[in-house]
Amino acid sequence: MKDIYISDLANFEEGKLFDGFFLVLAKQQRTTKNNKPYLSLVLGDKTGQLEGRIWELTDPRIAKDFDRGDIVKARGNASRFDERLQMKIDQLRVASPHEADKTDMLPCTHCDVAELWRQLVGFAESLTNPYLKLLLTTLLDDPALSAAYREAPAAKQLHHAWLGGLLEHVISLCTLADRVAPHYPLLDRDLLMTGVILHDIGKVRELSWEVGFEYTVEGMLLGHIQIGAALAERTMDSLPNFPPKLKTLVLHMILSHHGKLEFGSPKLPMIPEALVLNFIDDLDAKMQAVSSEFDRSLREGKGPGELTNKVWALDNRQLLNTKRWLGE
Repeated sequence: MKDIYISDLANFEEGKLFDGFFLVLAKQQRTTKNNKPYLSLVLGDKTGQLEGRIWELTDPRIAKDFDRGDIVKARGNASRFDERLQMKIDQLRVASPHEADKTDMLPCTHCDVAELWRQLVGFAESLTNPYLKLLLTTLLDDPALSAAYREAPAAKQLHHAWLGGLLEHVISLCTLADRVAPHYPLLDRDLLMTGVILHDIGKVRELSWEVGFEYTVEGMLLGHIQIGAALAERTMDSLPNFPPKLKTLVLHMILSHHGKLEFGSPKLPMIPEALVLNFIDDLDAKMQAVSSEFDRSLREGKGPGELTNKVWALDNRQLLNTKRWLGE
């Protein structure tokens, strides 16, 4: 575990030295008004990111020894410039592989990923439809795909935007689907569970998480819905005698899961399972946004009776934590 995180620097005394490991999110060589060269950086870890400056480029190699995406060890101090916290870096070097852990550099799930994966495999194996079960096990048995599924965030900024976020989100939906399906006998549980496990599978290629969370070129041009549908279709086509009607339903689940055309779905949900998938997907994303805002309010020292800041993901409304307000 790191000794110093970005979030710690806000509480440092002006001019107090720090010495820690950070991920280079941006790097640019610039010049001052007096035409003196300096390095402008953005350094980050799982608690946030901060601008940094290396004003004294006494060794010209320092500008070439590291690049965006490297983990570096930096020494310097934090101070405020124009009311903004900023790092003044005196020394910097690339970290060796054993010195820093990637999970300290990017936001990461607090859940046990191995346990989440065990649950996911268990949900897939619980299906009784042999074709849907084979579809899921074929995909989840792929080494590259399963590794990406374990690591991928569920989004760049909105809900579950951390390493393991996709898997955490899908397990939450599987749990919801397992409770909703018995309540409505018209639902096909196997089809619903298949849609849950595959609905965001395109995000393993839509997003990259080596240097922060960014969209890939493929993700920008196609989006995770199209990527996921194409992946599922290729897999179903590779399985012997996969029923054409079942293939159509699986693809509809993926293509319609955002619920509305203006939200990016090429089709509206037109079967019961697709409707439920859209509702529980939206519910889980919104409740995670609520939880994150309550955590933020606690960190900011807000009292039980104070509302949160406006939440963009929830139509810019403020929220009240009922349990805190009631004193529970």
